[in-house]
Amino acid sequence: MMKRLSLLLFSLLLLPAVMLAQSQTEIAKQDFRGVWVATVANLDWPQSPTTSVAVQQADLIAKFDSMKEAGMNVIFFQVRTEHDALYDSPYEPWSYWLTGQQGRAPSPYWDPLEFAIAEAHKRGMELHAWFNPYRSVRNTNGYTVSNEHISVTQPDWILQFGTLKILNPGIPEVIDYTTKIIMDVVRRYDVDGIHFDDYFYPYAPNTISNEDAATYNEHRGEFTNIGDWRRDNVNRMIKAVHDSIKAEKPHVKFGISPFGIWRPGEPAGIVGTDAYATLYADAKAWIADQSIDYLIPQLYWAFGGGQDYGKLAPWWADETVDRHMYTGNAVYKMEGSWNWPTSEIGNQVRLNRGNNDIGGQTYFRSRLIQNNLKGIADSMRTDWHRFPALAPTMDWLDQTPPPAPDNLDWTWTNETEGIVTLSWNKPDYERAGADTLLRYAVYRYQSIVEPDASEVTSDPANMIALTGETNFTDTVEFSGDNYYYFVTSVNRNSIENETPMALEVPISSSIDYGDQMVTEFTLDQNYPNPFNPSTQISFTLPQSGQTSLAIYDVTGRRVSTLVDGVLPRGVHSYRFNASHLTSGMYMYVLESSGMSMTRKMMLIK
Repeated sequence: MMKRLSLLLFSLLLLPAVMLAQSQTEIAKQDFRGVWVATVANLDWPQSPTTSVAVQQADLIAKFDSMKEAGMNVIFFQVRTEHDALYDSPYEPWSYWLTGQQGRAPSPYWDPLEFAIAEAHKRGMELHAWFNPYRSVRNTNGYTVSNEHISVTQPDWILQFGTLKILNPGIPEVIDYTTKIIMDVVRRYDVDGIHFDDYFYPYAPNTISNEDAATYNEHRGEFTNIGDWRRDNVNRMIKAVHDSIKAEKPHVKFGISPFGIWRPGEPAGIVGTDAYATLYADAKAWIADQSIDYLIPQLYWAFGGGQDYGKLAPWWADETVDRHMYTGNAVYKMEGSWNWPTSEIGNQVRLNRGNNDIGGQTYFRSRLIQNNLKGIADSMRTDWHRFPALAPTMDWLDQTPPPAPDNLDWTWTNETEGIVTLSWNKPDYERAGADTLLRYAVYRYQSIVEPDASEVTSDPANMIALTGETNFTDTVEFSGDNYYYFVTSVNRNSIENETPMALEVPISSSIDYGDQMVTEFTLDQNYPNPFNPSTQISFTLPQSGQTSLAIYDVTGRRVSTLVDGVLPRGVHSYRFNASHLTSGMYMYVLESSGMSMTRKMMLIK
């Protein structure tokens, strides 16, 4: 069957700055889409503490695949549930929820955090390590804690409320210890962020009264109000963690998901737990102090009533000045006695997109999305998240654009079915003391005429992939129009490369992709020719093999190497930039699998 594609274009260029503003009917190109993966009590993962390592790994891969398919771009992976570790910690014991015995290492050995980071990055997703800073033992009637657990080694640091134990936030050494735990992960793991949940001083019925009176008398300093002192304990811990992270790795984001009501009556009509006076969590102070990068208030309520989502979400957005605010959304309330319809979450997403100061949302929890509860994953995939998106850029983090990808290429994976594979190389991105992780955004546009590249890449509907890998396979339809692909490097702060660079692959409409492309060794005349300063060189390989494409001057001196490696069978095309060369005649030589071909080209400046 004759299959045709008249033009493929790969291009790298800087995208215009994207505002967080979104209309209620549009999806922004930068749209935070997070999901919590809870490990405590095996809520989301693993299935149980006794499943095998192989099953745990397969489950995590399947979960990340389903989250990617649902359009997520940030994973919150719980690594410390109650002063334990779902990673190889030198300070705290392995989690009971991973191995069935606190302190027992997984066998065969593996590190879930290291594994989760790698799997998230492959899929172009961020991974934020999620910690509970104070909770030490959820239930003293549960499993036996390890002899290495902090409640055993430092019993004087513990406050107990019935069956709950927490670290005493008023002890200065607790701040140092918490910071040490966090910084161990920041230094040893390539996390994109550090995340705290809403557990500070305990919730009712374990509300603190005078359990820390002795600590207050010893460490009160100039405070005359114990409530102010407790809030200051939390604030100083958060500040210490933030400053330590930024001193070590400025690109690592730090965020908190506080309880969704700061104070009753804020805004008017809101009733419920007073996080400020009960949990001693003053989120407004963290914002004012700029000791966080983002807030995700847990707005786990529906529209209407005393905890009206329609009032709380805009209030938090207004209060979060010079930092990012995303909402926490209660997918878990779609089951059980709440029995929310899917439309409740959808309406919350639409409200967010109508507010300039809400940059996206995070869903609690991943299991329910993976199970497609009431079709929620379908709604995400086909509606709310129907296009991929970048996480929003933070203005106070590094704004340096990354370099463009190298050696953009394409080949037919299945020419009969119209399956084309794009490939590129990670650019040289060595930056002393700076972050060099890259993701790649892929855009596609179909048109009779060549489109304006900036218009294509600024429209979120044209993004078809966000990936951490250096290839992407797409399926196209042979409708007679041209296809244009654009690929950009994206750094960890969602900054795309700025250097305009294009790879154009003109293909004659008479080429038979069922036969000629896969059977002949060809080297096309470069286009344009003569050229200044760059030109395109295309060729076909009838079989995979070690391939070289090099440029020589008239003296026979090699002046550039475009290809030196194994290439697959198919059509290939490379852009040659001769801006560093003088005018004159040059030769380009293609060698592969014992075959060789040479052509001439003219550079005129």
